[in-house]
Amino acid sequence: MPIPRSKPPLSLVRGGAPRDASDRDLAAGLVAGEEWAVSETWRRFAPMVLMTGQRVLGSKSEAEDLAQEVFCQVFRRVRTLRQFESFRSFVYSFAVRLLRAELRRRKRRRWLSFFGSAAPETPDLRSADLESREVLRRFDVLLDRLAPRDRLVFVLRRMDEMTIEEIGETMNLSTSTVKRAMAHASDRLSRWVSADPGLAAIAEGKRWER
Repeated sequence: MPIPRSKPPLSLVRGGAPRDASDRDLAAGLVAGEEWAVSETWRRFAPMVLMTGQRVLGSKSEAEDLAQEVFCQVFRRVRTLRQFESFRSFVYSFAVRLLRAELRRRKRRRWLSFFGSAAPETPDLRSADLESREVLRRFDVLLDRLAPRDRLVFVLRRMDEMTIEEIGETMNLSTSTVKRAMAHASDRLSRWVSADPGLAAIAEGKRWER
């Protein structure tokens, strides 16, 4: 993932014990320049960003690069946050924007590969079991065929279990647009899975809920 590493990995952030602070108080602490707020922001939101990044990109290392850039941007721009109680959505919005940009870049790269300008990317195999790894690889290939917006909506809804309203707020989309994107992604994935004998046997003809 072409994200410049201008700062040391954020996993090196150190701090005291976890704080029992609300998201609003956490945002206020960052704006005030409190050191504890930096480490608490990473501790509280990094697992969410890392998990979503790996699910969307299919790569742990790329998810780590994404998380570093997400939090660099959050720390630089937290003073632009108008409603401190929306801090969680504020953090997630940076992850979504960077993921959308990366998915678009991958799509352009695939088009260029038809002309010999780039090599196809190798999926990251995340399971220790060979059969499971193959299933994940084949499903990742199908996810990669979706439009960037549809893929993100599907992952946030079905894998991160966000509500339609949360997705709309995070991606700056109306609820009706989120529902259409989810329906489109679910319909296409259902057809593609049904056409793959191996995946179809596992799915047993089940369609994803929208």
